[in-house]
Amino acid sequence: MSLPVNFFDVELRWLKWMVEPAFLVSRIVRRSFLGVLWVGCLTLQSAGSEAQTIIDMHVHTAGIGAGESGCFVSSSLQNSYKFDFYLRAFGVSESELRSKGDRIVLQRISENVAASKSVQRAVVLAMDGVIDESGAVDKSRTQIYVPNEFVNRETKRYPNLLFGASINPYRKDAHARLRAAHADGAVLVKWIPAIMDIDPGDPDITSFYETLVELNLPLLVHVGQERSFGEAKDEFGDPVRLELPLGIGVTVIAAHIASTGKNNGEPNFERLLPLFKRFDNLYTDISSLTQINKLGYLSQALKIPGLSDRMIYGSDWPLQFFPLVSPWFQLGRASPRVLWAVSKHKNRWDRDVALKRALGVPDAVFMRTGELLNIQSSDARPN
Repeated sequence: MSLPVNFFDVELRWLKWMVEPAFLVSRIVRRSFLGVLWVGCLTLQSAGSEAQTIIDMHVHTAGIGAGESGCFVSSSLQNSYKFDFYLRAFGVSESELRSKGDRIVLQRISENVAASKSVQRAVVLAMDGVIDESGAVDKSRTQIYVPNEFVNRETKRYPNLLFGASINPYRKDAHARLRAAHADGAVLVKWIPAIMDIDPGDPDITSFYETLVELNLPLLVHVGQERSFGEAKDEFGDPVRLELPLGIGVTVIAAHIASTGKNNGEPNFERLLPLFKRFDNLYTDISSLTQINKLGYLSQALKIPGLSDRMIYGSDWPLQFFPLVSPWFQLGRASPRVLWAVSKHKNRWDRDVALKRALGVPDAVFMRTGELLNIQSSDARPN
C-alpha cells in the first residue's frame, strides 16, 4: 500500500502542532523556574547581607515644641504644603504631637527600625539654627530647630537609635557645646549650611574644625542645592568650600554626593568629584539618591572607579515613599523582575536598602558606617 505524496508533510505539521506547544510550555516553565531561582538567590543574598549590622547615618526628626522638646518649625514652613507632607512622612499627626509631645516622632522611628530586617540602628540628627550677632539662635531666620539636648535625651530611650549632634560654629560657646555633645555620645555633627547660614570655607571657624579633629567626630554636611525647606543660600552648598575642613583633617561626609544644583556654572556633582582624589578623609552618603529629583546620580557615581569605597549608607528618612520614591522610577537601571521584588518590601528601610542594592550598591557601603563612626558593639553607643 502506497502512502500519499503529502503524508510526511501532514505528519510534520501534526508533530509541529504537538511539539511546539510542549516546547513553549517547557520554555516558560524553565524561564519561570530560573526567574524564581534567581529572585530566590537574590533574596538569600540580601538575607545573608541583612544579617549583618546596617546603620543608617542620616535620619531626621522634627517637632513643634510639644512636650518641652525645645524644637520649633518656622511659621512660614508650618503654613506651607510641606508641613503636612512631613507629618505624613514621619507617620504622625499634629494632634499627636500636641497630646504626646515631639518625642512621639523618635518613638515611631525606633519602631520602624525595629521592624526592619535590614537596618539595625539609625543616627537621628539634631538641627541647630541660624545664629545672630549675640551668639543666640535667631528664630526669625531659622526654619527648623531640633536641639541637641532633645535628641540626646530621646535617643537614650531606644537602644536602636544614636545621637547625631548639630552645632552652629558661630555660637559663642560652640566649642563647649561640641565637647558636651561628644561626652554625651554624639557620633557625628550635622550641618545644612544653606539654611543654617554657615560658610564651610570661612577661616573664622578653623578652630571649630580643629576641635572636630581632636574629638574624632565626623562632619555630615549637606552639599548641593537645598529645596526641602524655604529660602536657602545655595552658594554655601558648594562642595569646593569643603577644602578648608578637609585640609585641616576633618572627616567630612558630603551628603547626597552633591547631586543637585550648580555653582559658578558647574554642576555641584562635578565640583565634588576632584576632591575625592585630593583628600582621603572625604566620604559621601547615598541618602535621598533614589528620589525622583535625583534619578541617575547613584548609577553614575557607581561607575566612577573607587568612588564606592568612599560611600556610606544613609536614607534621608523620612522621605522614602511615593511620589518621591518608587522602585518603578528605576526602570532601565534594574530589571522589572528585581524592581517587583523590591516593591514587595513593606518596611521603608528594607525597601530602601533593597532598591539601592538592586542599583548596584556594594554590601561594603552598607557596612561602612559602623567603622567610620567608631561603633563596634551592638549596644548602640560609640566606643
